[in-house]
Formats: sequence, C-alpha cells, structure tokens
Amino acid sequence: MLPSQLSSGDVIADHRADYAKMLAESSEPASAAELMEQALELAPRWAAGWFTLATYREKAGDAPGAIAALNEVLALDAGDVFGARLKLAVLGGAEVPDRPPSLYVERLFDDYADRFETSLVEKLGYSVPGKLATLIAETTDIPKHFRLAVDLGCGTGLLGPEIRARVGRLEGYDLSKGMLAKAAEKNVYDHLGQADLSLEPELSGIFDVGLAAGRADLITAADVLMYLGDLHGVMAVVQKLSADGAVFAFSVEDAQQTDGYVLRDSLRFAHSEAYVREMLAHHDFTVRDLARSIIRMDGGKPVHGILFIASKSA
Repeated sequence: MLPSQLSSGDVIADHRADYAKMLAESSEPASAAELMEQALELAPRWAAGWFTLATYREKAGDAPGAIAALNEVLALDAGDVFGARLKLAVLGGAEVPDRPPSLYVERLFDDYADRFETSLVEKLGYSVPGKLATLIAETTDIPKHFRLAVDLGCGTGLLGPEIRARVGRLEGYDLSKGMLAKAAEKNVYDHLGQADLSLEPELSGIFDVGLAAGRADLITAADVLMYLGDLHGVMAVVQKLSADGAVFAFSVEDAQQTDGYVLRDSLRFAHSEAYVREMLAHHDFTVRDLARSIIRMDGGKPVHGILFIASKSA
C-alpha cells in the first residue's frame, strides 16, 4: 500500500489528502503540498502523511521543505518503513546509509509482489535471470551441473526456472513473504525461506536449523545487491554458505565512473566494478567472467548493469 493510501485516522484529514493526491496527479505539486499541510494540522502524527508531503514538496522544487517533512517521518517511525533516510540522503539531508532499512525493503516488495513480474518483465524489459543463466552456462572452467544452489533474494522466482535443470537441489530466500508466496507457485524450488541479507550470517535466516554452512556449490543473486550499499555483510553470508570452489553468480547496477558505491535517485545502490572485485577478493572469491548489459528500463532510460561469475578459492 502506498503511503498516500494509508489512513490518518481522521476523516477530514483523509479527504484533504485525497484532494491533494488529485492535485499532484494533475501536475500541481505545490498546491498538493498546501492541502497536505492542512491535513497534517489535523493529524500531526501521521507518518505516511508527512512522507507524502515530502514527495509533493520535492516535486514542487522545495528540497528544504521535503527534508523537513522527511525528518518528521523519522521522528514518528523509528523503523523507517518508508525509507525516509534513503530519500534524505538523495536530497542531501543525511549521510548515505550503507544499506536500506529492512522494514522498508520488506514492505516495498510485499506491496509489489502481485504485479512484480508484469511490471518488471513486460513493461521494464527486465532480463537479468536469462542473461545470468546464459553467462553461467558459457563461462569456462566452472561446473555445468551443481549439487545444491541457493538463490538469494529470489523474489517471485524468475531465476529458478532458468537454472533448475542444472541443479540437484534448489533453495530460495527472500525478505518478502509476498514474493516467496509467488515463487512457491512456480514449483521449482525444493525449499523457500525468509531471510534478511543485511544481517550477520547467523541471524540472516540462511543458516537456521538444518541449513548447514558450506552447503552450496552455486549461489545466485539476480538484481539483489542494488538494495545493499556496503557489500561486506552479504559477502560474509555468501562466504559462509559456499563450499570450496563454489560459484557465485550475481548482478549489480553499474556505477560506471563512480568508485565504490552510490545511492541513486531510484533509492537503489550502484556499484563499481573495482569495488565489487575488492569485495570478492576480500572474501576469497575470484572473478571468472563478467558482462556489461542493459538490465532494465527505468523512467524510459536504460539501467546499465554488470553480471559477474566468481568462484571461491578451494
């Protein structure tokens, strides 16, 4: 559910918010912001309302006003379910965090689950699963069949069918229960579980009872790492999960001229090739192959990415 759809608990405030939404959709963000301010006078503890006000103020060119509204969101919502801290960073009102809040990512994809594949594949031309599977098949000096594969951030399971014929057992993990429910409908995963890749390995959910360390000889992460900035944490999970010689196949958004990683206006992170190579080497992985590609469209513009195939030192 979008922030502007969440009720304030005050009927009049909700009506004003509805009118504000109509004005915003009619390309009148400044007027929408004024009405939203009136709604918030009636419901000052409405976190979703403050987030919506920030959106209108930003569209109206009022960055300081948007920052002030986002700070109100954070004061009311310590868990940051709306991702206000990310937006603050984009607007220059806060330091760039090393990862988004888990509650924000979980809510984002739970809300998106029902329309995810239609939106991403049919409308935005998302192509990473097929391209990553092809790169795995074509990379020399790595196995062509795997005993156990773990699909990190599996989402609705788009990658699963692409690699199923190459693996004996296939596990999938995601933060969103909504996404996992959609993945289960495909009947290609032997095990599905909820996991948070922003946490330490022991707390992530990847190593719960019966799920041993070092069990995977293929780990995949298609369009996942752009929801993490600093990759040390997820690489610790991958390292602990990997058997000797395991293959790690994944994608990132290409930061291109930027070193390290950068938070984009989309609230996703992009990573440079040099930074990814550094993270892999630090966790005992060697790059075997990579490919640059347009991975989807966003706002009518191509999003450039890098697909990596790496293997763990034996």
